[in-house]
Amino acid sequence: MALIALAADKGSPGVTTAAVALAAVWPRRVLLAETDPAGGDLVYRSAAAHGGPLNPNTGMLSIAATARRGLVPDQLWDHVQPLSGGLEVLVGLGIAEHAAGLAGLWPTLGHAFSALADSPNAPADVIADCGRISGDTPAAELFPHAALVLLISRTEPEAIARVRDRAAALTNKLHGGPRGAASLGTPLIGVVLIADPNNAGKLANQVNDMLVHAQTGARVVGTIADDPAGADQLAGRKRGRLEKSLLIRSARKVTADLYQQFGATWSAPTHGHVNGHAGAGT
Repeated sequence: MALIALAADKGSPGVTTAAVALAAVWPRRVLLAETDPAGGDLVYRSAAAHGGPLNPNTGMLSIAATARRGLVPDQLWDHVQPLSGGLEVLVGLGIAEHAAGLAGLWPTLGHAFSALADSPNAPADVIADCGRISGDTPAAELFPHAALVLLISRTEPEAIARVRDRAAALTNKLHGGPRGAASLGTPLIGVVLIADPNNAGKLANQVNDMLVHAQTGARVVGTIADDPAGADQLAGRKRGRLEKSLLIRSARKVTADLYQQFGATWSAPTHGHVNGHAGAGT
């Protein structure tokens, strides 16, 4: 089991929607952690399992006090809330100013997220929604503890150029320089494109060729459908058969491909399910 960190460069590429969609179909027990220092979205957009609102004070905000005294991975569950669809969430900070309370604690959190895989009581993978990253974002301190860092990008030329440059910068920071496909470091840096399903495969090949040619050390690991209707269903804003949406079908393919490529190092997966209206952000 593993920590998978999702992030983006700038703009609004759908990191939270991608994180929730992947978590909703993840093959094993998973904890979705909103670790964006700028604040989380789910508390404003999603209902708790009891039908009422999520508690903004239980999650990343409450874990800060615990982590200052040391953090055992199983303690993460004390700060988790289930969404109406059953997905277990560590709710993000309410506002960016709250991030000061986590100063110096990001490596501690990264270790706990990664080590939750080996919990004897309640093991789980962790999908961390790190939001938009820049060179000095504290959430990047989670990355050395991750098995995968997935950069989410749309397919406009400027977005692809930014993800290329961000991938190269992360490779340099995490691995000390560019690497070829034969010497990919850990964490692996992957790119997930939010794309029109009609030409997603062609775009993925083109972007992957560019990433390899530029010696970024990253590669495209999948595409998630640009599906506003599916995102609304995932957030509970629209009715429909969520499991039939292009969003969820494409998220299933990404998770299946990830497990085919890397699952042997995480242990054998079990069958997952869509966690209902799990709640998506932007």
